[in-house]
Amino acid sequence: MKTDIRNRSDIEKLVNSFYDRIKTDATIGYLFTDVAKVNWELHLPRMYDFWDNILFSSGNFEGNPMRKHKELHEKSEMNKSHFQHWNFLFDQTVDDLFIGTKAEEIKLRAMNISALMMHKTLGE
Repeated sequence: MKTDIRNRSDIEKLVNSFYDRIKTDATIGYLFTDVAKVNWELHLPRMYDFWDNILFSSGNFEGNPMRKHKELHEKSEMNKSHFQHWNFLFDQTVDDLFIGTKAEEIKLRAMNISALMMHKTLGE
């Protein structure tokens, strides 16, 4: 039975499941594996901190995600459909694992963050 996102452990479950999808995704997976060449051992804990801070105001994330996305766009041009697909996969992962107020909140926050990154990266 699904529960709401309650704690960091749930955030880790979500992040791990999401990036497992990303790694093999035909539409955007290459951006992570071939272009950015993500070091998953470093990236995943940063994403745990990022989403833990977004959802639970933990204050344990430091970084500049906008700069990283601009750098990625310079290496391999992204477009609106890339961001939309990212959102689709994120929402799908949340819906597969969780249900409740925090689950809905993290999807809304992810959509807003994605929209801002798209605007700042692509100028759309």
